[in-house]
Amino acid sequence: MLIVDDHEVVRWGLRSLIQAHSRLASEPLRIFEAPTLASALRLFAAHQADIELVFLDLRLPDTVGLSGLVAFRTQFPSAAVVVISGDSTPQTIENAIALGARFYLKKTGDLTEVINYLKSQGLLPVRGSIADESWVSSDLGDKSRGLTPRQTQILGWILEGKSNREIGDLAFLAKGTVKNHVTTLLLHFGVRTRAQLISALR
Repeated sequence: MLIVDDHEVVRWGLRSLIQAHSRLASEPLRIFEAPTLASALRLFAAHQADIELVFLDLRLPDTVGLSGLVAFRTQFPSAAVVVISGDSTPQTIENAIALGARFYLKKTGDLTEVINYLKSQGLLPVRGSIADESWVSSDLGDKSRGLTPRQTQILGWILEGKSNREIGDLAFLAKGTVKNHVTTLLLHFGVRTRAQLISALR
């Protein structure tokens, strides 16, 4: 699998989410990452035998509009490309599908759509979904694997009910930095809100 997005926090979050749900797979998914279209095309050319699916953001430093999708489909017609983008306008979605995108996932949508799509394609086991009771009830130590010490610290403050501003004051971090950490944690645990995160971990 290849995740193409210029935001490291988004790539990390998607990778963590997918890996968390592939724990029950007989062979864990191999995940590649690229921050630009050019690097993604090089990676795919070198490892296409190991890449079953490409998650492609439309807004990359070296793309305009749907040019990234066009380039992928032109150079690798057989590549399975799923667009994942913050652009949710109907025309963009329609054009992406017309150009060969297998699916269009909105970054503003429910994260379970990513997992459900991968399951529908046979890339993830059906068990181990976000709503799976055994996953929700597993202990915090297991779920926190892969987090940095700072992320684990911020997670603890979130579970204590502290706001972004309070966390920023405690960690001496800017509000935007705290927000990025919180977003990463939501992606990592496959939830959309702080309330869902707290509920899943308590």
